[in-house]
Amino acid sequence: MAYYLLVFPLLLLLCAPSPSLAQPFKAVNLGNWFVNEGWMDPSLYDGMPNNDLLDGTQVRFFSTRLQKFLCSENGGGTILVANRPSASDWETFRLWRINETYFNFRVFNKQFVGLEDQGNKVTAFSDTAGNPETFQIIRKNDDRSIVRLQASNGQFLQAISETLVTADYVGSGWDDGDPSVFKMTIVNPNAIRGEYQLTNGYGPDRAPQVLQDHWNSYITDEDFRFMSANGLNAVRIPVGWWIACDPPPKPFVSGSLKALDNAFTWAQEYGMKVIVDLHAIQGSQNGNGHSGTRDGYQEWGDSNIQDTVAVIDFLAERYANNTSLAAIELMNEPMAPGISLDTLKKYYQAGYDAVRKYTQNAYVILSNRLGNADAKELLSFASSLQCVAIDVHYYNLFSDSFSNMNAQQNIDFIHNQRSSDLDTVTTANGPSIFVGEWTGEWEVNGASMQDYQNFAKAQIEVYGRAQFGWAYWAYKCAANYWSLKWMIENNYIKL
Repeated sequence: MAYYLLVFPLLLLLCAPSPSLAQPFKAVNLGNWFVNEGWMDPSLYDGMPNNDLLDGTQVRFFSTRLQKFLCSENGGGTILVANRPSASDWETFRLWRINETYFNFRVFNKQFVGLEDQGNKVTAFSDTAGNPETFQIIRKNDDRSIVRLQASNGQFLQAISETLVTADYVGSGWDDGDPSVFKMTIVNPNAIRGEYQLTNGYGPDRAPQVLQDHWNSYITDEDFRFMSANGLNAVRIPVGWWIACDPPPKPFVSGSLKALDNAFTWAQEYGMKVIVDLHAIQGSQNGNGHSGTRDGYQEWGDSNIQDTVAVIDFLAERYANNTSLAAIELMNEPMAPGISLDTLKKYYQAGYDAVRKYTQNAYVILSNRLGNADAKELLSFASSLQCVAIDVHYYNLFSDSFSNMNAQQNIDFIHNQRSSDLDTVTTANGPSIFVGEWTGEWEVNGASMQDYQNFAKAQIEVYGRAQFGWAYWAYKCAANYWSLKWMIENNYIKL
């Protein structure tokens, strides 16, 4: 008991908010800097050949002769057929880009289309992609939706009949009656545009320079000066798991770590704090482009925990003694139910322990799961840890419930529902709460400047009650209302 009485006040002292941390934070996310999100700066993709066929693009092939769709029978594990009058999941193929014209096709059950035994029989049986699973997409010059698919044996895939698809056609015509001619439909144009798509799209020769130019210009010391001068005292910086590797696995490229070092230097110069957010996780924690995914499948799980903790360990060791470090966020937006609560807690405990090897003062941030109705599911677990915050993301977007709300209803929703949401996860002796993402954009059409000002002001008032503070998404963005810099410069927001 005497030992407990000695240690308990010490723990309180260690996790008490430090005046130097300036809580609650008024922060902004430096999104699209080290983890690319194509919608935030589409121009980055302009110089890329065949930039509508990037990794993860979902395509369908319609036989112009049979007037039926190609299909991976049973979703994979057997032959391809061409007998579907309409298309759904089994008739959809996800691209793995080899270069601008060569691809692998991944099917619904995650196998790859390929040639069986190097012959001409086409199946979707292999769990890995090699030469037999590689096809060239040859597009018709005057109609790029018309294609032929050349297999690794040099011959073309053809739909001979509804139940017989082979790779043994040697003709070269584009006639609609040609069994090797297909109409290609892109199901999800631009849906996945992240770091993987950017680097692999440009390829190993061009990607390093494209990314280096982007890192050098997207955020500079002048931006930190602007942020500090306009009332911000912290930045949340999304990073990808490859930042801990030198060189990183292909197609990712080196250089973002040096740029992150610069961010710490600029933060120190302007009296700001840094929250390092592991935004993109090896295996993908949610299937979204900003997770670094190749093709949109969420595949992070127990087998990835050790490697992900190693990234946290690397970041904690590198920045633990930097006076600008405020927190390390262990994972951005894990998705339920794909990631179980038990697996997430196992990782969070290991990640927390990795940070604590190097610092007792930096906060560890745990992100709530997306797609989970219980916003309180981490409270009990987090309450056993010291200097911990839970990250919640609040958008009046991405749900049909907001599509019919007018401006005032959105503002009322912030004051009522979001205020209640925040109260629900705020407990007297529990972890701090961090509204790690929110924005001034909404679903309202034709809103006035005053409407936008009132909407932003309501969020600042409500989210300002979160003990750890808030972070706007994002600092810079091609879409104006998503850009805090633009919002400040044009008098939509005053902090």
